[in-house]
Amino acid sequence: MSNGDNNSNLRYWLWLQKALGEGAYIKNILDDFGSAKGLYDSNIIEWRMSTSLTSKQINKLEQTDINSVEEIIYTCENNGWSIIAYDDKRYPSRLKEIYNPPCVLYVDGELPDIDSLAAIGIVGTRKASEYAVKVTHIMSRGITECGALVVSGGALGVDTAAHKGALTAGGKTIAVLGCGLGTSYLNENKPLRDVIKNNGALITEYPPFTRAGKTTFPMRNRIISGLSVGVLVVEAGVKSGSLITSNYALEQGRDVFAVPASVLSVDFAGTNKLIDDGAIVATKPEQIVSVYSERFDTIDISKSRTVSELMHDETDNSANVKKADDKLSFDTIEENRSKRLENEKLAFTLSGDTKTVYQCLNNSFLHIDTIIEKTGLTSSKVISSITQLEVMGLVQSTSGKRYKLV
Repeated sequence: MSNGDNNSNLRYWLWLQKALGEGAYIKNILDDFGSAKGLYDSNIIEWRMSTSLTSKQINKLEQTDINSVEEIIYTCENNGWSIIAYDDKRYPSRLKEIYNPPCVLYVDGELPDIDSLAAIGIVGTRKASEYAVKVTHIMSRGITECGALVVSGGALGVDTAAHKGALTAGGKTIAVLGCGLGTSYLNENKPLRDVIKNNGALITEYPPFTRAGKTTFPMRNRIISGLSVGVLVVEAGVKSGSLITSNYALEQGRDVFAVPASVLSVDFAGTNKLIDDGAIVATKPEQIVSVYSERFDTIDISKSRTVSELMHDETDNSANVKKADDKLSFDTIEENRSKRLENEKLAFTLSGDTKTVYQCLNNSFLHIDTIIEKTGLTSSKVISSITQLEVMGLVQSTSGKRYKLV
């Protein structure tokens, strides 16, 4: 795809972003000069006369060669990635509303028509409890079935459950990354990102191969909320990136929803504090989508299902959902979280065929033949690896030679 065909001014937007950096406030600059091209075509005297530019910014603009962005354009075209500039018709109007919208968006996949959809950002802790993972999956699946679009950050824990819930419902989803496309980051989630880009999009404001850093994730959070009409927070600490996103949402005039957390969990008291501060309590998908049923034609509230119905509609009903699952109670969240962390440490020690089989499994029971097909290993190697994983307590089995992660 030729990005230049979509926006003849693309080079100027890339130049502006490269000069001022990601997250820079550009609205006053656009008010003074009209566009990135208008700024570029103006002379140094006009720059210095403008109250929208600081001396430091003017120096950066002078020192940035516009021809240096050609490499970015070439890299994106060579990899099939799109670049959507601020004045491109594909750029979401909703995102332009925020205080500091990105100059450009890099897209792997196909960006849906955000402005016509009830996009819901779902955020929460990476080290999610089993309760949080299950709730996130159910809420995400439920709102997707009603026509909402799920936006999240592509990370582990709540983000992963949010994307998977949307995909399970047959919907599209968007992952907003805190690094550049093509970066080697969180490789264990690469299979999920590959599915997302084929059923939605991976987007970022960072140029290709930009590595993730301490500031990149808080910066990208404003995009998650900026693309959304509402943000659902699941299991967040009082000082967390999820609360940063909810604060952005409030500043941007978005709705904030929160799933109640255990009152016994100090680590995840952030969501309960949000509720105390006025966030909308969310205990079922309908509470979220009903807010937007009149605003968006794409929302069909008649498709809303109860939590119980969603829980019982898994890939394998008998194997994956217990009738009375005490693991989802608040009282055992801390115990489940500790067990999850122990399993993560054990999994880190795996290697060879055992690691391959482990990475193939998920929270749904898979038949032995499916595992053999997905891993490409012989049946004897798969059986040997599964036996080892069961001894380690990382895998559990059920009738019919089916296995899943503990």
